[in-house]
Amino acid sequence: MTAQYGVLAKYENQINVFSDYLEELPDSDDPVWMLGQCYNIKTDKSELLSDVRSRLWFTYRKKFSPIGGTGPSSDAGWGCMLRCGQMILGQALVCRHLGREWRWVPEGEQPAEYHRILHCFLDRKDSCYSIHQMAQMGVGEGKSVGEWYGPNTVAQVLKKLALFDEWNSLAVYVSMDNTVVIEDIKKQCLQADHESRPGRPCTSGESSEQGCSSRPPACPFSQPHARSPSRWKPLLLVIPLRMGINSINPVYIQALKECFKMPQSCGVLGGKPNLAYYFIGFIGDELIYLDPHNTQTAVDSESGTLVDDLSYHCQRTPHRMKITSLDPSVALGFFCKSEEDFDSWCNLVQQEILKKRNLRMFELVEKHPSHWPPFVPPAKPEVQTTGAEFIESTDQLFESEEEFEILNV
Repeated sequence: MTAQYGVLAKYENQINVFSDYLEELPDSDDPVWMLGQCYNIKTDKSELLSDVRSRLWFTYRKKFSPIGGTGPSSDAGWGCMLRCGQMILGQALVCRHLGREWRWVPEGEQPAEYHRILHCFLDRKDSCYSIHQMAQMGVGEGKSVGEWYGPNTVAQVLKKLALFDEWNSLAVYVSMDNTVVIEDIKKQCLQADHESRPGRPCTSGESSEQGCSSRPPACPFSQPHARSPSRWKPLLLVIPLRMGINSINPVYIQALKECFKMPQSCGVLGGKPNLAYYFIGFIGDELIYLDPHNTQTAVDSESGTLVDDLSYHCQRTPHRMKITSLDPSVALGFFCKSEEDFDSWCNLVQQEILKKRNLRMFELVEKHPSHWPPFVPPAKPEVQTTGAEFIESTDQLFESEEEFEILNV
């Protein structure tokens, strides 16, 4: 299996080297929409490329400590959707701590929160969103370590791992049956119990200074955030969809574009069969994406130190693909920092997606459907073990990769 992944990774890297010569931004009058911001490619090209470079770019890595102690030491060939999941979550954390307007400058001084965010994704077992944590948590979703994931499975993994991340204090809501329930989201984000609770416990020999431990890390970067008077937990909203059977139904293309225009846009997980991409915008009928299929050596950094971050930013022209080539299985991502932000998103969805379309991409409802099981906000089990073991048996999960509801065609 390792040799098979090695051949696939080499092939993918050769494709990427060749495609670098093909990817030039078109000379077009069409606006470029990227994560809620609009650019004129003729007058704003440098600002657009700066925005692309500033997104966190997580790719295949090699030479990290074996997953689970005896598992793979590279995710080349199988971890692309996990890396895309890291990117959509990383974008949410950047918006949460640094703001959408923040820009990365190569070798420039960055805020302390920026380095603390990167520490959450380092390829080591004690980083809360590492490839190690995600792969092991995926076991409870029915995925073996080294198996390819779909968008919905990655969303479920992120939802579970976020429960152990006290510093970022993020609520991850994953919709089901193509339905976003306003009542459930507010119940999850406005929970009354905001007392400090233990975060992801560290196993023997692990460091607790990664931003996910029982108390905020004892590092020089930043202090824990004060509780907001509104008690709203910043929300990462993920909407898994299947927009067709074998290919995307053209009736949903305009609605998909509208999602990238929303200020709350956090990107889209998707791609082609067994090739995952992180989509960040569009121009005309082409999607713009960051590609994780580039194998780099793992970066190690001690707790409380700056991360060598050059390999975490894509410094070349972004890739593009025709929207019609998109696999119909996707997951939309949105970040709402406040309750007002979420209310604004709901209004945008009503006006731009629901009222203007005969066939709706997804539903937005006020109340919890009566025929559904009661909604219980996810909570971290109060037991002392590793995060990767906090998983119900797969027969208890309400969602699964195979339980997408096909949108009306």
